[in-house]
Amino acid sequence: MKYKGRFGDYGGFYVPEVLMPVLEELEEAFYRFYEDKQFAAELAQLLKDYAGRPTPLYFAKRFSDYVGFKVYLKREDLLHGGAHKVNNTLGQGLLAKYMGKTKLIAETGAGQHGLATAMIGALFGMETKIFMGVTDVERQSVNVHKMKLCGAEVVPIEGGTGTLKDAINDALRYWTAHVKDTFYLFGSAAGPHPYPTIVKHFQSCIGKEARQQCLDQIGRLPDMVVACVGGGSNAIGIFSAFLNDKYVKLIGVEAGGRSVASGKHAATLVAGRVGILHGSKSYLLQDTEGQVTETESVSAGLDYPAVGPEHCFLKDSGRAKYVAAEDDKVLDAFELLSKTEGILPALESSHALAYLMSQKGKLGQEQTAVVNLSGRGDKDVSIVERCRGKKE
Repeated sequence: MKYKGRFGDYGGFYVPEVLMPVLEELEEAFYRFYEDKQFAAELAQLLKDYAGRPTPLYFAKRFSDYVGFKVYLKREDLLHGGAHKVNNTLGQGLLAKYMGKTKLIAETGAGQHGLATAMIGALFGMETKIFMGVTDVERQSVNVHKMKLCGAEVVPIEGGTGTLKDAINDALRYWTAHVKDTFYLFGSAAGPHPYPTIVKHFQSCIGKEARQQCLDQIGRLPDMVVACVGGGSNAIGIFSAFLNDKYVKLIGVEAGGRSVASGKHAATLVAGRVGILHGSKSYLLQDTEGQVTETESVSAGLDYPAVGPEHCFLKDSGRAKYVAAEDDKVLDAFELLSKTEGILPALESSHALAYLMSQKGKLGQEQTAVVNLSGRGDKDVSIVERCRGKKE
């Protein structure tokens, strides 16, 4: 299995021996069930009636007028729970049920994946633990409360920087000791094989819908598709349907923190080097001795020093371009979409919007961009107010 799940030289399987059988069991179950008629029908029904798919493709006219070209929003923020995360948690949660697992664990940064897992734990009647760094517990307290209301236990992690990396570390340690009855519902298109493939599959509904909606509403494919990138699940979900359309530019936007130049940010593909973290080979933020470095981002969901292996492959092959957006620009984008469209975007999604704002005056008015608006910004209002208050 170490050589499976490769995207070029990236991905793979670098885990303790105790996890090898459970990952092999997971891989076998995924390939057995994901095309199974009963499984697919049950998932499709849940995505429609529970999550709220399909999500609309919305022409943001006033935002478009500001940037000078046409911007369409793929409205994943309208899903139950407020983000794209429910696509994956429904898929993996149903897989856990089919495998006979009775308990769920998950890691979370911004809290959206934790909330989505807690919702599915309640839906399927499974005991649920959510591992979350103490830094993120503090800045995403609303989501923490929601998780608890859904019956999940939130486990605060104090080690390291108290962010997503540390939550994953402890979740993996816990899973190692409880593999028999526990399913690790991994949130991003990262980690060891088969997780990048599984998460991509369950998030690919975003891209399939968006591609067809472009043909129906615009009459052609867009000139570019833009998405924020932390671990990379929402981006690979929408990119997946356009990979073979070579004239459609794919733009992934990472977190630049207070300043890309400062060297303290979360822009792994922009500034990282190849390494291994959480069971996978990918670009990684590390120092000269190979130690993982601290990340910094106004958005908890992008505060991660690695990235999904397929994004690494897309970068090296040139099929996708990856850039970084700094916090001030991200906050500007959050406020602009709110004021021009009455839509509050998650700070994660605001990175993608910030890139489009940077293209003002550079693209013709007939150019068309589709943005994956991966989540809503209710959870981030207090962060925006606090950051803007400091600035003032």
